Amino acid sequence: MRALLAAALLALAGPAAAQTCSGGLCGAETLAPWFEDLAALEAGEPIKVHVLQIGDSHTAGEVIPGTVRSRLQGRFGRGGRGYVAPGVPFDGYAPRQVVVTATGWSWAPRPARVGGYVNAERTGLFGGPARPGAGDVLTLALDPEAETTRLGLCGRDGLWDVAADGARPEPAQILGSRCRFMPIAAGARTLKLTSRTADGGLDGVWLEGPTPGLILSNVGHVGETLADFAARDEATVRGELEPLNPHLIILAYGTNDGFDDGLDLFAYESRLRDQIWRLKRFAPDAAILILGAPDALRRGEATTCPGVAERGPPRSLARVRDLQRRVAAETGVAFWDWQGRMGGECSAERLATARDPMMRGDRVHFTSAGGEWIGGLLADDLIGAYDAWKAGRVEAQ
Repeated sequence: MRALLAAALLALAGPAAAQTCSGGLCGAETLAPWFEDLAALEAGEPIKVHVLQIGDSHTAGEVIPGTVRSRLQGRFGRGGRGYVAPGVPFDGYAPRQVVVTATGWSWAPRPARVGGYVNAERTGLFGGPARPGAGDVLTLALDPEAETTRLGLCGRDGLWDVAADGARPEPAQILGSRCRFMPIAAGARTLKLTSRTADGGLDGVWLEGPTPGLILSNVGHVGETLADFAARDEATVRGELEPLNPHLIILAYGTNDGFDDGLDLFAYESRLRDQIWRLKRFAPDAAILILGAPDALRRGEATTCPGVAERGPPRSLARVRDLQRRVAAETGVAFWDWQGRMGGECSAERLATARDPMMRGDRVHFTSAGGEWIGGLLADDLIGAYDAWKAGRVEAQ
């Protein structure tokens, strides 16, 4: 049934010939280090394989990365929920596998750039630390598939009480800037963090399970561009990436860059190269995958879609996508042809106007059903590339 549904959706989206990468992925061979980790996991080694996706609203929303997480964990096992925000960043925040609530504990991500300048606040992956007052509480209610036996608190100069299922609280102190890890009793379903001071900062919370398997963390910010990620504090980001040890980093920016009519393409290319090398420095053992910018349309643009009036692709979007693909090839990282997997040019229009819409009326964001669909395609492409790599390794022996 799933295969029939996928075939119907692909027919709706457009011709497969629109894809520029075989199997959706260009440079799949560069994912070999990650494939080696997955093979070791399947061979029974007691390891955790961490996938970290960093990006804009497509990443901040849980549907697309949540679907990828479910598919990959269904194949390789559940290793834990991964890195989650240090609070509730916006109304309607609904991460999968965990329910986050705050009592007195307020937090809003800070922009890495303010008026074109880098924010003086040390912004990490989630956009700046939560600074709760003494007695403020953050509660994490875990789904069974997100069982946690190792908790990590990344931040600086803080003291928190950690209680699992109402048990006696255990203190967790961070001195300086670092990640502090502590064991959690197996089977706990609720973790409560109570701040004991008003001067600490918490950048993120790590949730790791008791069994070998895959972990997928999604760190996304609505409206952000690659420049915002570039502006994040070097020391803070390094201090998060090193202990969290990602095996695959998915870089998922491009839509908002492509909607910037004044985008300097030379500066964008330089910035993209710089961020790839920065990730390679901070996580030298990780494979890197760039998600190409998806198809999207905007009112007021010259239309290139048959039967569509007053709506077309932003003028910089295709150029961003082409640069992403070329820079990926030249820097030795993988590229996923998101637009091609949607069905190519004008697929945003076709998906938004379908009888059961897969994209919202803005022709930029996916509906829940559409997010499940495109997330499933990404997961299937990754698994398919891994299986092809594994088959090739067997043939070579």
